[in-house]
Amino acid sequence: MKYMIMTFGDTSGLEGKSPEWIKEMIEFMQRIDVELTESGELVFQQGLADPSQARTVRVQQGVPVATDGPFAESRESLVGFWVVDVEHQARAVEIAARISRAADAPIEVRQCMDAPPDDVMEQIST
Repeated sequence: MKYMIMTFGDTSGLEGKSPEWIKEMIEFMQRIDVELTESGELVFQQGLADPSQARTVRVQQGVPVATDGPFAESRESLVGFWVVDVEHQARAVEIAARISRAADAPIEVRQCMDAPPDDVMEQIST
């Protein structure tokens, strides 16, 4: 099963952290990428640019309109993710826990879906 393991943050996330802590966290992130690659569990991973470079797109009166940044009401945004292919959700949670300890931040784990959920498909087929 594939899971997306996501880390969220904002621009102040590293404030108050020592250079040593930041270095250790970056080294951990590099190590976990190698470990997951070597185990065959890593599908894809990527860090994301600062949210100030984001564009939010909405369609208004049939016309796409792009505005600066992520949703205004959101203080934190997605800063990076891993997609892993593991046998059980417990393994994805184990990986997320390691990342959470290293990053000192909550990590979200969500199963990747190959199709809409069955209950949605049932609603549209009736």
